[in-house]
Amino acid sequence: MSQDSATPAFAGSYTALITPFSNGRVDEDAFRKLVEFQIENGTHGLVPVGTTGESPTLSHDEHDRVVELCIEQAAGRVPVIAGAGSNSTDEAVRLAKHAAGAGADGVLIVSPYYNKPTQEGLYRHFTAVAQAVDVAVIVYDIPGRSIVRVADDTLARMAKACPNIVGIKDATSDVGRPPRILNALGNGFAQLSGEDATTLPYLAGGGHGAISVTSNIAPRQMADMHNAWMAGDVKTAQDINTRMIEVHDAMFCEASPGPVKYAAELLGLCGSGTRLPLCEIADSSKARVEAALRGAGLIN
Repeated sequence: MSQDSATPAFAGSYTALITPFSNGRVDEDAFRKLVEFQIENGTHGLVPVGTTGESPTLSHDEHDRVVELCIEQAAGRVPVIAGAGSNSTDEAVRLAKHAAGAGADGVLIVSPYYNKPTQEGLYRHFTAVAQAVDVAVIVYDIPGRSIVRVADDTLARMAKACPNIVGIKDATSDVGRPPRILNALGNGFAQLSGEDATTLPYLAGGGHGAISVTSNIAPRQMADMHNAWMAGDVKTAQDINTRMIEVHDAMFCEASPGPVKYAAELLGLCGSGTRLPLCEIADSSKARVEAALRGAGLIN
């Protein structure tokens, strides 16, 4: 194993933060309030400007600003893993360098989308970013959006080459994967689920936490589930997961973050506006989101 058996640096409930908009611009006040809402409700860490933060439609200046806002507002109270992914390696390096310079604890680097790189291309992409910064790098494996999956042996090779590649956000829904990665890299390599509905079985397989969409609107519930699991209280974790499963499913009834932004609006957290090509979710989707929130007791 290339990692020791220590507890990983990142574990528990991390929120893949939405980016609120007002009149087409980033709503900085709403974003700061969202960060406070997260921290007050026990979220273990924050992840700005990932896919859920609509990074593909933010300008470079906006992307940098949202990272800075998150770090400023969090003020060291919880770790910040800044989204810095791109399908251009040079751009990912620039975003990662900015995040590191702004004070992020780590960067989240998604597999290059659309390009369909080989495993060797993936290796070179992620290691180029890792070698350019001195903060932790989390590999984001989401073949549903990027087509190409990061093979386990590629991941192990990257972690061996770059000690600051310390974890994975795994959005493959492969709950049999954690023990394989554990065998290859040890318990010190953070395994974070990127898929809310399968987070609990992912933890049961040896995962350490999640980077969650649902926790935008239910940070206390998601933090409580992870806290219960880490404390060995399996029944409580299962009960929370059962109560929240319809919410998890509703958050992906249309392209994310449309549904979670609508839920955030229902809860008074921020507006539901997205940027094209994402648009207002359908009335049937709105009804499903609202019903799920009521069923979970998030609204009366």
